[in-house]
Amino acid sequence: MNEDAGPIFRQVAADIENAIVDGSLVEETQAPSTNELAAFHRINPATAAKGLNQLVADGVLYKRRGVGMFVATGAREQLLKRRRSEFADQYVSPLMAEARKLGIPVHELTAMIGNWEEQR
Repeated sequence: MNEDAGPIFRQVAADIENAIVDGSLVEETQAPSTNELAAFHRINPATAAKGLNQLVADGVLYKRRGVGMFVATGAREQLLKRRRSEFADQYVSPLMAEARKLGIPVHELTAMIGNWEEQR
């Protein structure tokens, strides 16, 4: 786990969210268990459980009593929507603010992004 990335339980939750977003953990399939996560990340099972429970509270996972945690229907779309909003706040808003300061019109900024993408 990365000590700079915040509390470990949030990192566990983020790893599961990433798996849902990238499609490696699909809706209505079982999520890794507390013990599996604890062993994989070499952390206390209570910490892994806290990450899973956060995802339950967020509606990303749900519990099946005696069976485990499962990815909720609509979880991927929910996560994509939230991440797109966060992306806009973290990257697009500052980009637009700086472009306005520099007098760069939107059409020119769009062309810059298109040119940058073509060079990659």
